[in-house]
Amino acid sequence: MEQIKTLGALKKSGHQQKSVKEEIRQNLIAKLKRKEGTFPGIIGYDDTVIPDTERALLSRHNILFLGLRGQAKTRMARQMVDLLDEFVPVVAGSEVNDHPYAPLSRYARDLVAKMGDETPIEWIPREARYGEKLATPDVSVADLIGDVDPIKAANEKLSYADERVIHFGIIPRSNRGIFVINELPDLQARIQVALFNILQEGDIQIRGFKVRMPLDMLFVFTANPEDYTNRGSIVTPLKDRIESQIITHYPKTLENSLLITEQEAAVHEEQQGKVTIPDLIKRIIEQVAFEARGSEYVDKKSGVSARLTIAAFENAVSSAERRTLLHSEPSTYVRISDLQSIVPAITGKIELVYEGEQEGPLQVALNLLDKSLRTTFAQYFPNPETFKKRKAAGVQDANPYRPIIQWFDAGNALQLLQDAPDKEYASALQQVTGLKELVEKMFPKANKKEQLLLMEMVLHGLAAHSLLSKKSIGNATRFSDLLGTMMNFSTTEDPEDEEEI
Repeated sequence: MEQIKTLGALKKSGHQQKSVKEEIRQNLIAKLKRKEGTFPGIIGYDDTVIPDTERALLSRHNILFLGLRGQAKTRMARQMVDLLDEFVPVVAGSEVNDHPYAPLSRYARDLVAKMGDETPIEWIPREARYGEKLATPDVSVADLIGDVDPIKAANEKLSYADERVIHFGIIPRSNRGIFVINELPDLQARIQVALFNILQEGDIQIRGFKVRMPLDMLFVFTANPEDYTNRGSIVTPLKDRIESQIITHYPKTLENSLLITEQEAAVHEEQQGKVTIPDLIKRIIEQVAFEARGSEYVDKKSGVSARLTIAAFENAVSSAERRTLLHSEPSTYVRISDLQSIVPAITGKIELVYEGEQEGPLQVALNLLDKSLRTTFAQYFPNPETFKKRKAAGVQDANPYRPIIQWFDAGNALQLLQDAPDKEYASALQQVTGLKELVEKMFPKANKKEQLLLMEMVLHGLAAHSLLSKKSIGNATRFSDLLGTMMNFSTTEDPEDEEEI
């Protein structure tokens, strides 16, 4: 390849011209035969989106990825670059990647006509054959396709009728490659209309020039269904010209969601050496996203991106790291009390409906965290509701939570500080009668740190089932007797209010 520097040498090498879509098809076939993954790092799409995409590429289709935010639409489009040939020849100096066998631009046609087999060629890598544009309302036809360049005309003393005064937009410059338009509905309707000819006939039209440039491209579009109603829509004739529409989705299982977060979370090397994040904590964080996607307060049309759990994961690790810095501890692990630090990651990643706005983003985030704790608690410990129902039915079972609840009923309370050192944290939890014994019985193989984490989980779980009172003020979480808290609240009411009643 390095020795092939002219059109004549290219012909002698036996090089065959092929379209981008055919090139991608052949390389995809080769990967499938070798049993290689076509979209590495894309988790949860093995049986849905990836097979649909492979079928579309084998059919040489342009593609529309339709799905909510944070569903790896753009990432999949970018990974298609790996299906291109490593290098391809172009006429040296060409702005639109002209193939030496079939030059499109005036520059390349003139050069080939003048120099023939001595026409210089160069080889461009696959990475240079990818173009991407975020659709915004201010995008113009000139940006995408091209326009007349008056400065070029003046400098080179060219007539405006001369084809050489054309300044090509990003689409022609991506000729013989892949071009992606993100958030297609945000593109103005008149701009979408300008894409008709490119998709149907493969050519472009610039101003009044009688120019026909049959571009060789794979188009990939991304769109969010929310855009169809809130900000814009895809013009129907344009949508009709996009051969394959592929629906994306969020992870369907907690395990896939865990893998995505661990893969994407940017945990600093120093944090990796200092902070351990237990599996229990990871599952609570992931469950927050699942709870949010089903919440009546969160706008389902907007979706809940995987970026929520990624940001929450990073915040939880940083909260534990901050504690080690404050107390000069060599290492620590993320506690459930550290999850208060993920609230900012939740509030910034969810769109609320009217009822959610009335509750307020902070309260909604705290409610989602509590629901996640309740759901995860049921996966590790017996459901306290079961013992309530059995007691009501007259069945006398040994309630494993009774010693713990009785300790609080006796007027005791427990306060856990988020920034408390590990020794103080352990000492506080070990005060509660029956808490350690319950964990040791259910998890006999757990080490000391795991025991403490599970002990704290029991308290949060009982509070989530309204068996204990839990109040979070600042960086402190206080557990106490539920009935006693209610009585205290009633006795602190204004006496004048009581008289009025």
